[in-house]
Amino acid sequence: MMLAVLTVSDRCSRGMATDTAGPAVVALLSQHWPAAEVRTSLVADDEEAIAAHIEKWISEGAALVLTVGGTGMGPRDRTPEATRRVIDREAPGLAEAMRFHGSQANPFAWLSRGVAGLKGSTLIVNLPGSKRGAVESLSAIATLVKHGLDVAAAVRRIRERPGTREQGPGIRDGRGAGF
Repeated sequence: MMLAVLTVSDRCSRGMATDTAGPAVVALLSQHWPAAEVRTSLVADDEEAIAAHIEKWISEGAALVLTVGGTGMGPRDRTPEATRRVIDREAPGLAEAMRFHGSQANPFAWLSRGVAGLKGSTLIVNLPGSKRGAVESLSAIATLVKHGLDVAAAVRRIRERPGTREQGPGIRDGRGAGF
């Protein structure tokens, strides 16, 4: 399984700061999915570049794409907008769960504009840009993400099965395909 982590930061991309959140997220992913291949990249807060990286990893078969950063209220924080350009369907419960969990220790977590959703069978989730916020947010939804990836992988296998229609039984009518 291929997982991807995209750090979004003007300062880190210019060498003015060191990315600590992205590597922390990679370490957490490696704990939950030790056999997974984890790809990483770092881009500036540029909506086009963010969307292009997400699309590239989707085309390469990523099961999960996590973005780290660009979810705040700053004028260059455009990660949610880039993500919405890519996804087919939103999964708002994931972002709501992260904000709720974060707000228990930091009420400013409610200001995060991160989104989550699917493009085909790839799950895309926006995490906050701070190391603590990113790790706590991913930890809060890890069980949900695991289940979501299992469901998406099952749907992918059904669709790829030779001799089946584009949508197999139970998918078209919604039975057993949600998470």
